[in-house]
Amino acid sequence: MKRAIKLQTPIDDRKIKTLKIGDHIEIDGRIYCGRDAVLPRLVRFIEENGLGRIKVNLRGAVIFHTAVSPAGIGPTTSNKVEIEGSISTLSRAGVKIHLGKGSLSTKTVNELKRYNSVFAITPPVTALFSDKMISQRIAAFKEEGMEALYEVEVKGFPAIIAIAHGKSIFSRQRVEKE
Repeated sequence: MKRAIKLQTPIDDRKIKTLKIGDHIEIDGRIYCGRDAVLPRLVRFIEENGLGRIKVNLRGAVIFHTAVSPAGIGPTTSNKVEIEGSISTLSRAGVKIHLGKGSLSTKTVNELKRYNSVFAITPPVTALFSDKMISQRIAAFKEEGMEALYEVEVKGFPAIIAIAHGKSIFSRQRVEKE
């Protein structure tokens, strides 16, 4: 079994550049959790230079495509329009790792490369993820209930790099020449 690469949030560009598809990672620190309802709203705040108003700092951040419920957390499909459509803007705003499940389009693979961000997949094992959570708080959009934007502190949170530097484990997608 591969040894996991330990990452501490916030994650810097140099660390991201060392990651390759197939790498096993474990994340310690704070991650944001959001999905269909919240991520497009977060994008609007970025586009309006409003992140300071909601006190969300995305520099070196990790975003997990999930809701937080009493049952725990588990990945949702990342190629939903509302989620995949947010990845480029969130990466430009500083998000370094997007966590979820499923393949992403060639366009998104190229955008991840452009902003030196990666996409990591997680197995759908809610009990394991819940055990890795140290604390949680609603960071923004409380009215969305369990789909609000949460900040969750984790220790030893596992994931596998699925897209990095224009390469994807899902296909033989090639990055467009810049």
